[in-house]
Amino acid sequence: MRTWFEPEEAEEFEAAKSVLLRRCLTWAEEHGRPADDQLIAAAIEARHHSRDGRLAYWDERQIRRYLLAWVPKYVVVPREILEIAPEILRTYLHYLSATGLRDPRGATFAEADEAITRTGPEFQKALDDPYLQGLAKFWAQTALDHGNELADPGAVEDFRHDLNAGHIRYDQDVLDKLIASGEPDLEEDRAFLQPPITLPSPAALAEAAAGSTIVRRLIALATWAGKDGRPLTRAGNLSLAAARDLSALLGTGEQDLQVRAAADLPHLSLLLAWARKLRLVRVTKGRLCLVGRSTALLRDPAALWTRAFETLPELGPPLGDFFEKILPDVLNTMYGLDDTPVLRLAETAWLAHHDFIPGADAETAWQAHQDRIPGANAETARLTHQDRIPGANAETARLTHQNRIPGPDAETARVRDLARRRTALDLHQTFEVLALLGAVELTRGPAPELCLTDLDDEFPPEAVERLRTRLANDNLLLARLSPLAQHAIRASLLSEGRDAPLVGELSAAPPAELLGVLAQHYPPKEAAEELNAWLSHPGQDVESLLDAVRACPYRTRATAMLNVLAEALPQGQALLRTLRHDPILGPTALTFLVDDSEVDPAALAQREHLLLGAENFLILLELGGPQALIEQLKAMAGRDAYQLAASVLSSGHHDRVGLTEMHDLVAEPLRTTLNRPFRLIPGTGPGSQGRRRRRNR
Repeated sequence: MRTWFEPEEAEEFEAAKSVLLRRCLTWAEEHGRPADDQLIAAAIEARHHSRDGRLAYWDERQIRRYLLAWVPKYVVVPREILEIAPEILRTYLHYLSATGLRDPRGATFAEADEAITRTGPEFQKALDDPYLQGLAKFWAQTALDHGNELADPGAVEDFRHDLNAGHIRYDQDVLDKLIASGEPDLEEDRAFLQPPITLPSPAALAEAAAGSTIVRRLIALATWAGKDGRPLTRAGNLSLAAARDLSALLGTGEQDLQVRAAADLPHLSLLLAWARKLRLVRVTKGRLCLVGRSTALLRDPAALWTRAFETLPELGPPLGDFFEKILPDVLNTMYGLDDTPVLRLAETAWLAHHDFIPGADAETAWQAHQDRIPGANAETARLTHQDRIPGANAETARLTHQNRIPGPDAETARVRDLARRRTALDLHQTFEVLALLGAVELTRGPAPELCLTDLDDEFPPEAVERLRTRLANDNLLLARLSPLAQHAIRASLLSEGRDAPLVGELSAAPPAELLGVLAQHYPPKEAAEELNAWLSHPGQDVESLLDAVRACPYRTRATAMLNVLAEALPQGQALLRTLRHDPILGPTALTFLVDDSEVDPAALAQREHLLLGAENFLILLELGGPQALIEQLKAMAGRDAYQLAASVLSSGHHDRVGLTEMHDLVAEPLRTTLNRPFRLIPGTGPGSQGRRRRRNR
């Protein structure tokens, strides 16, 4: 039983929703819990059509989204049923917890229960707000209020007829406002999957933040400014002498540069802008002063590092107006990856940069390039060009100088190439700053093989050709995110409702929930790491994991859970062999052994044949639904399909819930259709065309 599906896996999702809904309703009836098929189906759909798509992950944010937005907008049921939607959600979340389907990274059932209670008063207000409903719900609810369920045959035509005849009363003002509002869609775009990462301890992260060059310089700058402040010129800058002294104090190496003003010292200017953005310093009465409220932040290097990392994209240059949007995307691209060539990232940044202004012509591109740093004087431009990338080779410098500012009548291709090169230079400079912050680690070497194999899928043809040539260099500048940056980006991803697995976060998860997450969201290597970390805790052993697989009520999920153990444990294959005769896990283990050619199906005893068949038929029932299994049985046994189903039902397989569903939804329909006596129609007889049509139909 999967609880996560790609958006394009519509059929697979619908099959899973059907079985999950069916079993949840049965469980609710057995436990005397309130339930409604439409509201539980809506809960499943709300999580599927979300940023992360995890059906079994619920926290307060998701509970509020469902109760305060999804239900009012989409769900059409009688008001008395809507009123108990919070209780029905409790039933569903209780079922997920009771069956081991819950994602342990979300709220516990107790936490979810409290969140539902807190949301209750707002939910009642949301139900009473007619402007939260969608247009489809407006008409469906109007029909239902008049005793017309639009799902019934002919109901839509009847409703339309009554509406045109004036027999249906509705609120025209509400309808007009719903139409005018544009009806925002609650379905969220699915985010890209993120790989599991490993992070050092919080203490190690705090130590790394304290050692950041940028953090130390920001603290020193704020301390230097002090409460009494430092005088500024009429233009609002430090005097050149003060700027040189501060550069020496901070260790930027700019104190000996031949410039006309303090504003022409690039790194110091960046630090000053950064400190003001962080509210460490401010300008008061012509003086640069320490902000008193910043002292707590200055005493917490880890918090200061995080704020500095978050605000860097807001500083503007070097990527101008596009910097704030491009840099987070570039860093997100690097998340969870090893060394990545900076030139490849530059190509990605350029494509994003160029697409920000669709259809921009050569004149627009030229102006954007010419005016990139408003007010930059000739000396600043010279220094920026000369010193932009320490170690830039002569060919790069010559090309940049030769083509720096083409006239407005330059060919579009030439302007585009220049802008692309400039974007690459800007990104190089940005990575130098990120390295000083401690957000990236820069090395040199050949491109990893992975960076060469997917070019055709990621870039347009002209970029692929350009990259293949340049990536052949064995001395490329490579970048990877530091643990500090990984930690900060992960926190940002989680705040957006995205899935960002962390190796070690499942160390206290219940066995069933642990294996469920590993089966769906962890690659084999990281799954083995997480599993071994879990097993290292006292009282958490392999037998408790096997018990969780035994207790799993879904055959597909039990198969996936046992597969995790078989792949992640060193003794995995031997474990399968020992489980062959286990009264519960035997059919699942036997399936693996047959698939791995360790067991010859021809050598199986009759009972094992039946158990193996039952296991596979029950899996098909979960994956494809009753009709898919009926068709499979018919394809295998023809008119003896019912007898085949009956033999499976008597196989002794332990899954009583699955066998009951197979009996009610598959075997009984087969018995009533295949064993029904044929009624001869005048003019037809055995072997006639008419009878063949009836059987085939």
